[in-house]
Amino acid sequence: MLLKEGDVGFWTVRMRPGKPLAFGSFRRPDGRRVPHIGLPGNPVSSMVAFELFGRPSVYKLSGRDNWERPHLRVKLEDRLVNPDGRRFYARAIVRQREGRYHASLTGPQGSGILTSMALANALVICPEDVPSLPRGEEADALMLGPLAPEA
Repeated sequence: MLLKEGDVGFWTVRMRPGKPLAFGSFRRPDGRRVPHIGLPGNPVSSMVAFELFGRPSVYKLSGRDNWERPHLRVKLEDRLVNPDGRRFYARAIVRQREGRYHASLTGPQGSGILTSMALANALVICPEDVPSLPRGEEADALMLGPLAPEA
């Protein structure tokens, strides 16, 4: 249906969670193109993909200038394991302590585990082809909400 009525710019991305992601456009009867984004089926995958692709697209297409989420450099409180070599976005809680930002994982990171996303205020990024980041290592974090209170 999609290929008959429009086109697909890309179908998958090299990230976890959220690999099956489609982006393209439909042709309207008047000839104009309407963009579409097809999100993954797993709940966490869908939420992460929307944060990284959907929200920026909607904001940009609506003319909003300041749509980017803040990024912080964080110290990992837990070892971060990248299971398959894709860029991995781990759900985490970021707080400030002793003048530094610290990130702790929200628990198991499966793409169907909603509590991992519900508890998170950030996505900690493990680059592609990096098998793991040890506890104490620094990493980039995309903030989804305000900093958590100090523990």
